This record gives sequence, C-alpha cells and structure tokens, in this order.
Amino acid sequence: MEASADLSTIVRGAFADALALVLPVVCAGCDEPDIALCAACSECLRPAPVRRDLASVTVWSGLRFEGVPARAIRALKEESRTGLARDLAPALRSAVERAGGGTLVPIPTSRASFRRRGFRVAELVAGRAGLPSERLLRVRRQTADQRGLDLADRRANVAGSLLARDAASRRVIVLDDVLTTGATIEEAVRALTAGGALVIGAVTIAATPRRNQRQSEHSADTSETRA
Repeated sequence: MEASADLSTIVRGAFADALALVLPVVCAGCDEPDIALCAACSECLRPAPVRRDLASVTVWSGLRFEGVPARAIRALKEESRTGLARDLAPALRSAVERAGGGTLVPIPTSRASFRRRGFRVAELVAGRAGLPSERLLRVRRQTADQRGLDLADRRANVAGSLLARDAASRRVIVLDDVLTTGATIEEAVRALTAGGALVIGAVTIAATPRRNQRQSEHSADTSETRA
C-alpha cells in the first residue's frame, strides 16, 4: 500500500513538472513572463538560516517566509509548481546542516492536502535536496484547519493528534515546510519522544517572522547550533 502511494506521488509530481513545460509560466517571485524563476528572485532564495527556540526544541529554517521566498513556497503548495522544489532545496539543506545529524522525520500531510496537491511539500523539497526521510509519524486523529487560529487554539487543535511508530532509540529531526507558531512541530516532538526517540532538533524550509520572537530567533552568523 505504501509503495503504491509513493508511486502515485512520483507520477503526479512528474506530470506536474511536464505540464509546467507546456503551459505559459511567470516568475514565481515577480511575475516576469516566460520564466519559472528569474535570476533576481533566484538570488532571494539563497539560504539565510534562522533559528527559533520553541519550548521543546530548536528549529532551524533556511529562509524567512516573506517576499520572494513566501511567494515561491505558495506557488509550490497552491499551484503545484513542483519545479520550484529544486530552487528551495538549498535552503532546507542549510537548515539541516545546522540542526545536526539525525533521521529526518516529516510531519504527516493531511489527506485533504495530499489529495489536492498529489505530493508532500516538505518531503518533495527534501528529496530534491538529496535528504532522505522516514515516515515515523502517523495521524492518530484528524485536526481542524490551523489557519485563523491563535497559538493556544492551535496547540489545543493538534494536541495528541500524532503517534510515532518504530521510533525507539532513533536520533531524529522533525521536518516541516513552514514554521508559524510551532504548535504542530511541538506535537511531533511530543509524539516522537513518547515513542522513545531522541529529538535533536527540527527544520523547515522557511519561518514566518514574528515581532515577538526577536529575542529567541537568531541569524546563523550569531548563533551556535545545538548539539
């Protein structure tokens, strides 16, 4: 069953890539015609790792979710422009390098999102970056859409929603696409820890800048990676 689902993901991703070659495209960052990503916008996707310390884990993100990076990630997620995964891959790789060594464990994609897109965003970008991952987390119960919820409601929404399997004694890094409040990542950390894993960090492609995080978010130039 798992092999069939993986094959379906590969086929859908290949179809989306092929479709992008024959349909008119504009730059994902600035709407310049006839190019998927112009040179100037590509430069905006150069890795600029940031660190955010959550209550249970340190999260490294390759980019800030604003401007061109935000538009590129939205184009990948909402328009299925899967070719952009290659452009975002260096940012994720830079985050993983700072998180340390461990097995990447993606947060499960909801069934609705997978049906809509046909691929798993974080896993796709990780694959383009040459970073293998293992699905050690599964959904225990479905949750409501997190959009529009405040931090407390997000935490309540995802509490107890994930369950780890085959995680005992594993050294792991949680993988997600975008860090917003961190509620889902912390639920993943809880589930993996309960399953016997050692969670050494978390990584995302990008992180949403927050005004109240300036004291806990540091640039890669001024921070030390947590071992």
